[in-house]
Amino acid sequence: MSSSATVRTARRRRTLRLAAAALTAAAGLTLTACSGADATGAKPAGRTDAGAAAVESSGAGSAAGAQDSDAQAGSGAKADTKAGGTGKKSGGAHAGGGGGAGSGVQRCHTSGLKAAFATGGDAAPDPDASGGTTTSIVLTNKGSSACKIGGFPGVDLKSENGGERWSLARSSKKFSSITLQPGDSTDFTLNVAMTKEETGFYQPAFADVTPPNETTSLTVKWPWGTLVDQRSATHPGTFVNPIG
Repeated sequence: MSSSATVRTARRRRTLRLAAAALTAAAGLTLTACSGADATGAKPAGRTDAGAAAVESSGAGSAAGAQDSDAQAGSGAKADTKAGGTGKKSGGAHAGGGGGAGSGVQRCHTSGLKAAFATGGDAAPDPDASGGTTTSIVLTNKGSSACKIGGFPGVDLKSENGGERWSLARSSKKFSSITLQPGDSTDFTLNVAMTKEETGFYQPAFADVTPPNETTSLTVKWPWGTLVDQRSATHPGTFVNPIG
């Protein structure tokens, strides 16, 4: 083989090697590009997954917050229930206390009482007292069981023939209830404006006493002298005070 032929053959082989190398490099670039595309695709997918995880995490946080809120609401509900229960117990205890205090004692009825003016010792009103004086009416439990009484009785004074009545006004004093055992007594006072004058007087003969919350009365004889007739007065000197 001539030297020129040998040179051409060597050139062709070198060209083929260069071409092969170029093809190999191109293939490598293609594979690298594909690999880069996959990685690039993976990264967005990764970011999407991370975003979804963040959303799910946020959702889980809201759910946890709701559970906490429910738990707090539940705690509040329990507190309210306890408070309510305590209130009910307190109310029940209070109601029971009221019942216990009453112990089933009923109010005093007219039929179970007797009335009388207190007349012994210094019970008589002073006819010479300036500005009025007092007299007392005693109420006694004549029944066989205890009864409770309190407040203002009604008192109507009436003349001998009953034609002239005087319903006495009440004072502004406060009062409370008391329990009378069988045979026990209590009283109330009448402020009375006595007079010795021959005119402008009122002479009671009886007093009708109606116990509090009753509609029937007990009649007692009036044991004293004459009163200043103030039946039409706005602030009479003769009036009723509460029991006890």
